[in-house]
Amino acid sequence: MAKPRIVIVGGGFGGIKLAKLFAKENVEVTLIDRHNFHLFQPLLYQVSTSILAEDEIAYPIRAFFRDHKNVDFFMAKAEGVDQARNVVLTNHGEIPYDYLILAAGATTNYFGMKTVAEYSYGMKTIQEAIKIRNHVLHMFERAAKDETPIEEKKRMLTFIVVGGGPTGIEEAGAISELIGLQKKEFHHLDFSLVSLKLIEATPHVLPMMPQDLQDKTVEILRKKGVEVMLNTQVVDLDADNLKLKDGTVIPTKTVIWAAGVKAVSFVAKCGAEVDRAGRVIVQENLMVKDAVNKNFFAIGDCANFCHGTERPLPTVAPVATQQAVTCHKNIMKLIKGDQKLDAFHYKDLGAMATIGRGDAVMNNPKMSGFLAWCAWMFVHLIRLAGAHTNLTVALKWSWNLFSGIRLGRIITSIKVDE
Repeated sequence: MAKPRIVIVGGGFGGIKLAKLFAKENVEVTLIDRHNFHLFQPLLYQVSTSILAEDEIAYPIRAFFRDHKNVDFFMAKAEGVDQARNVVLTNHGEIPYDYLILAAGATTNYFGMKTVAEYSYGMKTIQEAIKIRNHVLHMFERAAKDETPIEEKKRMLTFIVVGGGPTGIEEAGAISELIGLQKKEFHHLDFSLVSLKLIEATPHVLPMMPQDLQDKTVEILRKKGVEVMLNTQVVDLDADNLKLKDGTVIPTKTVIWAAGVKAVSFVAKCGAEVDRAGRVIVQENLMVKDAVNKNFFAIGDCANFCHGTERPLPTVAPVATQQAVTCHKNIMKLIKGDQKLDAFHYKDLGAMATIGRGDAVMNNPKMSGFLAWCAWMFVHLIRLAGAHTNLTVALKWSWNLFSGIRLGRIITSIKVDE
């Protein structure tokens, strides 16, 4: 008999975990992703601020499964699902399935503000992180030129991060340290013109943290020279200015958007009900709600799981990897003819965020400072793919801790004829 065909859309944390579990079963697995690598998104901010190189937070998908011949990778952009015919539609043809799991992840949410989407810098892909790195470094180089007017220098040297979640906090902290390093090397640049702001629309940063750790985070950022602006809402942006809801206009060339995520647009084309953020609604057993056939599941950032919780589960890696385990178990039950599927129960492992070299906060167990930073470093190292990457990143972090050196300050966007 033909082996059941399992198709997974997305090579993120949930998709890779799921494929690894199915690799041990008597099934055929096809993993679809538009990129040929798995990206460790929590460390994108370190690429954008010259701490790590892009190949240190990415791993070839095929390398995961070199010893599992029942797992195949299909590099393509998923464009929809035909549930009636049990096929995934891609820009390189149709992929038939017996069981389908969406693990397509998320993208930046600009909340309908087209100008913000056009002029700000998102940070969900390697390409976006490299673009931020090139741009920020380029701003210093241009501002250092004598012919640049003072007002234009101030605009170039005003860096704004929007979003007070872990990504925004980590990005702001890393940029503040990058500014300190640049200060030692740009001998004729007036650093009193440099400004770094963190904007958050709510009264709190890191909403998953207790109040004292939120306050500690703000205190550390301000000591690092970051102007933290709470209860501040962005309403418009162009190439030269950021506009706030209260009418304030901030001249700037750099707005990094870390204020929210939504499901990738493909998810809305799968013939299933989605929420306002484009995430597909799933049942307690992770099967897509009102699916045409009982063979369609969704996990991770593209799934809205709201059972026993006031809000959908957060878009973090532990949710995706835990859901992958339950999803694997339920599909194997269906393959064996068992219709009694398990409900998913999320175990919250806590949250953590680093604010810079030797500084972090975490809530399980609750701590801050250097010990929290060591815990943050350990957790992220063990999740990286490959022993070579673990060793390289550990050495870079240790060297950066003691010296502050960032040798990745390379501008790669200059054209050859420039």
